[in-house]
Amino acid sequence: MEKLIFLILAVSILIFVLYLGATAIMTGFKAKGNAPNKDESRDNYPQDTSGSSDSNTNLSDEIAKLNELLKSGVLTQEEFDKAKQKLLDN
Repeated sequence: MEKLIFLILAVSILIFVLYLGATAIMTGFKAKGNAPNKDESRDNYPQDTSGSSDSNTNLSDEIAKLNELLKSGVLTQEEFDKAKQKLLDN
């Protein structure tokens, strides 16, 4: 009698776990199907082909970091000037 109860519980738990797994997999497939394609999402936004805004932003960020190092005393004024000039030359 105890073996029968154990078997029924084990089978019902197994079925429940399989149900949860199948539900999770189906939810993933639905989410993947509803998500925009990477190539399509790139076409929806205009792209700047010059690349100047990214380089200007990166350049200003780097100079700001150098300025923080100068203010904190990690860099001397001479080191700051050299590093800034090197960034501007590139």
